Amino acid sequence: MQTEILKLNADSVEKAKNLLLNGEVVAIPTETVYGLGAIGLNPTAVKKIFEIKGRPSDNPLIAHVHEDYDLSKLVHIEKGYAKKLIKEFTPGPLTLVFYSKGVVCDEATCGGKTLAVRIPEHKGARQLLKAVNQPIVAPSANLSKHTSPVTANHVYNDLNGKVKLILDGGKCKGGIESTVLDCTGEVPRILRAGLITKEMIERVCGACEIAEHKDGDEVKSPGVKYTHYQPKCQTALFYESELESAKSLYNNYLSQGKVPYIMCQTAFDKEFKGYNILSLGESEYDMANNLYDKLLEGETKADIIIAVAFERYDGVYLGVMNRLKKSCGRL
Repeated sequence: MQTEILKLNADSVEKAKNLLLNGEVVAIPTETVYGLGAIGLNPTAVKKIFEIKGRPSDNPLIAHVHEDYDLSKLVHIEKGYAKKLIKEFTPGPLTLVFYSKGVVCDEATCGGKTLAVRIPEHKGARQLLKAVNQPIVAPSANLSKHTSPVTANHVYNDLNGKVKLILDGGKCKGGIESTVLDCTGEVPRILRAGLITKEMIERVCGACEIAEHKDGDEVKSPGVKYTHYQPKCQTALFYESELESAKSLYNNYLSQGKVPYIMCQTAFDKEFKGYNILSLGESEYDMANNLYDKLLEGETKADIIIAVAFERYDGVYLGVMNRLKKSCGRL
């Protein structure tokens, strides 16, 4: 199969629409990461996503729709707080989990009772979703367990020859996957942290919980059960109290004639002056935006990426630390 990368415009959207409606899988940009999409009403097409990615069959997908789509066609929106969240944060990097009406196929929900839905903010994604006017289910457009893609070239590097079309909508501005929020209970519960934070949700709803995922729990969201986000090189994660250990590991790799890189915020620049650096920028938003891009850059030049971070779990740091810990195997 020949894989095309086409700049996102009216012509490429029309081509993507036709492929999707004919049961094919297309890689599409969003404001968070690139997704690997198929029509959610087509079980055969949805199965292709799992086959292409090598994705476990019990890891559900998110259904993406445009802002004018009637979500009540797909899910039961029962809680008043959910309506407030939809009004406040969509379109945007928020995925909401409701009880499904069974319209989206079981292959996408992995046979579960719930469906995760999202209205992306990305202009090109919305253009395609309006053209198709059906839910497009999509995980990240990479091989399972690898670092999520934030450019069309990242997708190509993983999926060349596996998909017919990659829509190039530029670099994703968010950089990590959407916040996933369980809206089936009396209080919303964060299943996967992201750019819409616990504090932001609490300002709208008054309360918000963070789920503790345990063995045997029903899987309602992607990104909670399996190893994710890992680059192809070695990784390690150290916190601000462990800088000497990070330096020791770096120098150990150097002494072996290998190439180490430190990945950190600019706050650590003085500590690592003269080291090979993958900069995550200044703020927590910079970290989210740069994280996958730097992991994927690092795997092309480093024998090991040594991540150094403040151990914080508030705001966007909660989502960034979730990805960092999983990408570095420090759970």
